Amino acid sequence: MDVSWTLWVLTILGLSALIAVDFFIGRKPHDVTTKEAGIWTIIWIALAALFGLGLLVFGESQASGEFFAGFITEKSLSVDNLFVFVLIMAKFSVPSHLQQRVLLVGVLIALVLRAVFIAAGAAVIANFSWVFYIFGAFLIYTAWKLIQEARADEEEEEFEENRLLKTIERRFGVADRYHGTKLFIRNNGKRVLTPLMVVMLAIGTTDVLFALDSIPAIFGLTQDPYIVFTANAFALMGLRQLYFLIGGLLKKLVHLSYGLSVILGFIGVKLVLHALHESGVHVPEISIPVSLGVICGVLVITTITSLIANKKQEQAETAAEADKAAEKGSSIDA
Repeated sequence: MDVSWTLWVLTILGLSALIAVDFFIGRKPHDVTTKEAGIWTIIWIALAALFGLGLLVFGESQASGEFFAGFITEKSLSVDNLFVFVLIMAKFSVPSHLQQRVLLVGVLIALVLRAVFIAAGAAVIANFSWVFYIFGAFLIYTAWKLIQEARADEEEEEFEENRLLKTIERRFGVADRYHGTKLFIRNNGKRVLTPLMVVMLAIGTTDVLFALDSIPAIFGLTQDPYIVFTANAFALMGLRQLYFLIGGLLKKLVHLSYGLSVILGFIGVKLVLHALHESGVHVPEISIPVSLGVICGVLVITTITSLIANKKQEQAETAAEADKAAEKGSSIDA
């Protein structure tokens, strides 16, 4: 898809306007209700759908299919980010009324950093087609690691600050408490960061780690930088509302890691096949409609099996509690 600089500028201005509206509406710190989060989640998904349909009408069907496949993939992978966001909020004891501001700025930082990753990835792919082998192998390895982590019986995780964040804290210093929405304050004549600023940086920089697998994954679906960027933008911009909407349901998605591992492994194989095809080897390539069907199918199956597993666990816990109550009653009677 040929994208002019004018379209690039208009797209960035349009996305900036949407972000400004979102920021203006939620500028006053408050506790986000499920209803508010649900409405905005629907709005962002609807906007993404309209953008994809716009590509179909004014662009081409392949570009539209690639956008939807990329958006769904990035959206599903971004749900994994929410687990870490929950840990970060708990680590820094972020007041509930400030969490939406933290997520808004943190996601904006993440979007800027991802744009840099996308530009670098597009430049590398344009000059070195063999990089698809590396991307494919990395995604297959990541898929295997996800399965290993899902099967491991690990204790509850705790967020650990990265080196960049620790360096910034040492360099500028951090206030001992939150000061509303202020990002910097004066402490004994020295300008220091507030915990709010630290949390925003934590969310933004931590997302870079997730971009290491999500960016190669979407490049496995499309090599068009415009599609890659817009799919990432729409997936990330609705992440804040999704956090408040399904925050309590995250623990119920017990099979999410398995589903994401299947998706990453599938795209990894697709990348390797594409690399072989580019090298002149006659191998079948996986089309976008097939990719879209596999991604959606895996997510649906993962959700269903997660709900079934949770229902069985709840029934088992209820039965165990009933048995304990019965044993206690018998001992009292005796």
